Amino acid sequence: MRQTLDFLLHDWLKVSELTRRERFAEHSAETFAAVLDTCERIAREKFAPFNREADTQEPRFDGERVHLPESTHAALAAYVASGMLAAAQDYELGGMQLPCVIEMAANAFFSKANVAMGGYVMLTNGNANLLMAHGTPMQREVFARNEFAGRWFGTMCLSEPQAGSSLSDVATRAVLEDETDPLGPRYRLKGHKMWISAGEHEISENIIHLVLAKIPGADGKTIPGTRGISLFICPKHLVNTRAELTGERNDIRLAGLNHKLGYRGTSNCLLNFGEKNEGAVGYLVGQPGEGLKCMFHMMNEARISVGLGAAMLGYAGYEASLAYARQRPQGRPMGKGGKDAAAPQRPIIEHADVKRMLLAQKSYVEGALALELFCARLVDEQHTGTPEQAAAAELLLEVLIPIAKSWPSEWCLEANSLAIQVLGGYGYTRDFPVEQYWRDNRLNMIHEGTHGIQALDLLGRKVVMNGGAALMALAGRINQTVQAALAVPGLASHANELAAALARVGQATKSAWSSGVPEEALANATPYMQAFGHLVLAWLWLDVVLAAPGESDFARGKQAAQRYFYVYELPKIDAWLAVAASREPLAREMQDQWF
Repeated sequence: MRQTLDFLLHDWLKVSELTRRERFAEHSAETFAAVLDTCERIAREKFAPFNREADTQEPRFDGERVHLPESTHAALAAYVASGMLAAAQDYELGGMQLPCVIEMAANAFFSKANVAMGGYVMLTNGNANLLMAHGTPMQREVFARNEFAGRWFGTMCLSEPQAGSSLSDVATRAVLEDETDPLGPRYRLKGHKMWISAGEHEISENIIHLVLAKIPGADGKTIPGTRGISLFICPKHLVNTRAELTGERNDIRLAGLNHKLGYRGTSNCLLNFGEKNEGAVGYLVGQPGEGLKCMFHMMNEARISVGLGAAMLGYAGYEASLAYARQRPQGRPMGKGGKDAAAPQRPIIEHADVKRMLLAQKSYVEGALALELFCARLVDEQHTGTPEQAAAAELLLEVLIPIAKSWPSEWCLEANSLAIQVLGGYGYTRDFPVEQYWRDNRLNMIHEGTHGIQALDLLGRKVVMNGGAALMALAGRINQTVQAALAVPGLASHANELAAALARVGQATKSAWSSGVPEEALANATPYMQAFGHLVLAWLWLDVVLAAPGESDFARGKQAAQRYFYVYELPKIDAWLAVAASREPLAREMQDQWF
């Protein structure tokens, strides 16, 4: 994996060019490599050896505290000591001012080694980043700074038992208690939050919950819909302005742990706020009614992180099944007269169908890794580029983020399924790790915005907003790659196929909306997103192989994966686009009783 990662960063994305910018001027290719080396080592030594242990010894609640394996505590202590929690922050905050693309690349090692352990730090980083963007100076100093230091960890408390993806139905209430508290306007919260990853543990001294709740008006009623949602900081243990624990525990109680198919090493909780007293203490972040605006500030990088986690679980399964296929003897080659039973068995990697499954995995996982790093590179353009570069990056991210989250979640899960198939019966057992990779990966189509939500966002908003500006920006980048590939022998036919696929997606987008009825257009949003994602990956693969010329084994591997994607995968988009373009009514018109 490291060779591919270095190639994507340096030969394809040209990350060294970022060191010409003021924010990254103290970095070089050598410092970037040192960060990757350190993270690769910690992941190999502290995370990977305990991946199975974190799965089998899942969090346990004894009525007082949540127990986790000691290896989880040790691994996260090593991560904190590395400074990676504050990797992208200013030097003044104890950060390294790393580009987002390097931070994501470094974190890829942890997702691959033990994604459940990595969940604690991903949530903490996202929590602190949000507070840096929307918190008061005091909130940044007290809460975000201590999260970046790893003294405290963080969560995101959005969902409720009756309100998962439908955040407009959030019922947790917040009543003002003291508008002058130096930590922010102080409220009392009552309600229940469900599916809260890392919601209770004793890895860190404190847990900083970011909680969505509604503030009732003078009549005691809350504003319907998402406009009434506000955001609050609710620490597990109350603190003062000097970031010292007061000794008082906030009224936040663990009602129970959710026992999951995968991701078992991350505690997942039902939390009750204000169960015993007048309510849990919460400090308002930003303005009342702007909770979702604040929360979605961090969604781009959070969804890139989810996509990266899915990609790396797929990568782990690919490497495991590749190693197995190289050493597992079974079957004999086909000759003119059929199989020669007297001939020695061959490693299964010599069988064409096994090669097909491995090629599929390679095209999915390496393509997904390229997608996430490309999006992270756009985040750097958005934050540190010229105004023109920032605007162009923001436009591309608008249309790519749903794909960055959804595509690896679906197709790297398929890679894990193929890894199990390569191992055969052994893949279905716990003697080998590939079954766990599949179980862990299955969550990624659900959290941080379900698959269907991403599809509605893509077709319902991203490709049509501002007259289709984001879609046109993506088309412009794809056409640049098409023009470059047309001049390369062996790639011209694929360039033409990509151009034709782009045209079909554009036409299907118009056809889906031709009636002007959202219910008709969006009934087949998920097949549309599948086609759109395959278009994006076909584009990225062609762009990647343009940076990998030559006859080395490494280059030939990239070229074979790109060819596989065009021969086996890109043709699938026609069936997906057909139902979207025709506004196929079956799913919309299906009646409950017919099931």
